[in-house]
Amino acid sequence: MTRPVSSHHPPAVKEWRLNLYLSEHDPDTTARIVLDTGDNVLESHAEARRNPYDRDIPEIGDELAAGRALIAMGRLLVRAANGDMRALGAADTERPTPLWLPRE
Repeated sequence: MTRPVSSHHPPAVKEWRLNLYLSEHDPDTTARIVLDTGDNVLESHAEARRNPYDRDIPEIGDELAAGRALIAMGRLLVRAANGDMRALGAADTERPTPLWLPRE
């Protein structure tokens, strides 16, 4: 059964700005992410390197570098949250679930 939405408390909406910058210097592609939460700014970097024997398809380097930088940003956010919880006196919990599979 659904409940009517209360008009007393509008939903909390936040907007975080994420900028992803890609630069290519064959055979390397570099991704830089800047996340502005309004309260903090976090930055992550990652690279992808094309094997010299592979075809030159820049889109693949972009995807790999961007994906790796997003994973790195996820790790930074989880680490920041854990630090904030510890600062508030929260007990340490089990190790967090990995953000990627061992084979990635």
